[in-house]
Amino acid sequence: MKAPFTLKFLGAARYVTGSCYLLTIGKKRVLLDCGMVQGDDQVKEWHRYKFPFKPESIDLVIISHAHIDHCGLLPLLVASGYKGPILCTNGTRKLLPVLLKDSVFLYLKDLEWKNKRLKRRGKPPMPSVMSEKDVDRVMELADGLPYGKHKAPIPGLELMFSDAGHILGSAIVQLWIKQGQSARHLVFSGDLGNPDTVLMNDPTPVEQADIVLMEGTYGNRDHRPLDDTLEEFAQVLESAFKAGGNVFIPAFALGRTQEILYFLGQLYHQGRLKQQLVFLDSPMAQSITSIYNDNLQRLNRDDTQEMYNQNAGDFESFLPILRMTETVEESMAINRVTQGAIIIAGSGMCNGGRITHHLKHNLWRSQNHLIFVGFQARGTLGRRLVDGATTVKLFGQDIAVKAQVHTLGGFSAHAGQAELLAWAKGIAGQPRFFLVHGEPEALEALQAKLQEEGISAEIPEKGYVAEL
Repeated sequence: MKAPFTLKFLGAARYVTGSCYLLTIGKKRVLLDCGMVQGDDQVKEWHRYKFPFKPESIDLVIISHAHIDHCGLLPLLVASGYKGPILCTNGTRKLLPVLLKDSVFLYLKDLEWKNKRLKRRGKPPMPSVMSEKDVDRVMELADGLPYGKHKAPIPGLELMFSDAGHILGSAIVQLWIKQGQSARHLVFSGDLGNPDTVLMNDPTPVEQADIVLMEGTYGNRDHRPLDDTLEEFAQVLESAFKAGGNVFIPAFALGRTQEILYFLGQLYHQGRLKQQLVFLDSPMAQSITSIYNDNLQRLNRDDTQEMYNQNAGDFESFLPILRMTETVEESMAINRVTQGAIIIAGSGMCNGGRITHHLKHNLWRSQNHLIFVGFQARGTLGRRLVDGATTVKLFGQDIAVKAQVHTLGGFSAHAGQAELLAWAKGIAGQPRFFLVHGEPEALEALQAKLQEEGISAEIPEKGYVAEL
């Protein structure tokens, strides 16, 4: 007998990026997330990617949050024929056009550069697989919902978003699915937030479920206490100032950048920030920071209240030495500042964006400091630097790594092992757990810990189809 519901694992299975799962309810097909795999050559990733289904056959897309590894394939999905609804939270809908337009813009610029090289070699150009118009089509299909509101978008499915506490608009996706006499309550954690994360609320507890897809990015370890991480951050900044160099922070434009600005504002008001200039060298991060400014009252009240206590209703007022660099010329001018500055730029894994240009000009200077404040996926430049590379290739040149490299894991916006266990243990009903969005060693460690608590969990391979 054919199962009434199936779940196929298309991405982020034994891997961190590329979140994507296909839920089949009778003849209806629902996509949970539609994320990109993040690596060094994004043009190559875009062009070799083939959807393992016909996009026009999908009835509904549900997005947990606006990080590119969870929503980045939406323009390609629409360009390939998808015309159905896209559901997300209100916060995610505000962020989607910023993230997706930037992603497609960078893709088109990189494609233009590659085609110039192909033309010089006498080879035909590569056609684009999507355009910025496809982002507009995504937004025409996208509909935002508040947390806690139930919606029945297709027959046999009821949906509700709960706050995941990860970034603005991030959601735990709760689905009540029914086919004939069969019914299941499926919960997709999305990315669960770290309770120590500033600006965000704690992840919402889930009381009961039959099936749980739970992320395990940090399933093999706990984060350092935030106070210890902040102290180390302050000491690294002071060491860089004394060394006469600059500090470079590759930061994810969404979520992590705003947290780093908040912590720098704290240090500034405590009189502990020796640097006199902070550059936010990312137009996308600037746009997102503006959206965060407009939503501060909806975020964690304790943290935002501290900003208001300093007569600061936005990040720029809270950190008066902050400078926004919008144009390429302004970004290039930063290279003339050789000391006493903090430069925050994307991308967070150094696989593109303005940070790569700054690294080309500054990695070889021993007085500089490079601080990683987020997860670095395998295959990215950031991961190679964290793993101790002594030289890297940037824009066709071999660059020596002489700058001091630091990794501050306590800033993570993901729940650590203890928080993941506590969230899972709070779910009644003896649900069937699937661990996703993590590297194998992290997922296996989390699986073992769950087993100690009497919770059985599976680690599906990419392509696995689970009958629910």
